[in-house]
Amino acid sequence: QVQLEESGGGSVESGGSLRLSCAASGYTSGYTGSDYCMGYVRQAPGKEREGVAAIDSNETPRYDDSVKGRFTISRDNAKNTVYLQMNGLKAEDTAVYYCATQKLPNCEPGALAEFGYWGQGTQVTVSS
Repeated sequence: QVQLEESGGGSVESGGSLRLSCAASGYTSGYTGSDYCMGYVRQAPGKEREGVAAIDSNETPRYDDSVKGRFTISRDNAKNTVYLQMNGLKAEDTAVYYCATQKLPNCEPGALAEFGYWGQGTQVTVSS
C-alpha cells in the first residue's frame, strides 16, 4: 500500500507563508509514481474534508477556487514528492492538511478528498 510521509505545517500569522511536502513510497508492483495523482486535502474543525490542490504526473496543477492565486503545488517525479507552497495565508486556511494520492487519470482536488488515500495529516494554524 502507498505510504505518504508528510512534513511542514505549523503556525503563522495572517498573510504569512508555509510549505508542505510529502514523499510517497510503497507502490504496488507494476505501478510507479507516474501512475498517481498527488495533492492535498484539508479538514477544518466541524467541517467536511475538502480538496485543496492536485497535480498529475505531467505536472498539470488544479486548485480549489479558495486557494487559487495563493497556493502553488508542484511535484518532483524522480523523488515521488509533492510540495504545496502556501502564501497569503488566511485564518480560514486553518485546518489539518493531508497529503493525498489516487491512481490517474482522475486528478481533481475534490476527487482526492472523496476517493483518495490520505496521509496522517499536519496541522496548519493561521492567526488573524
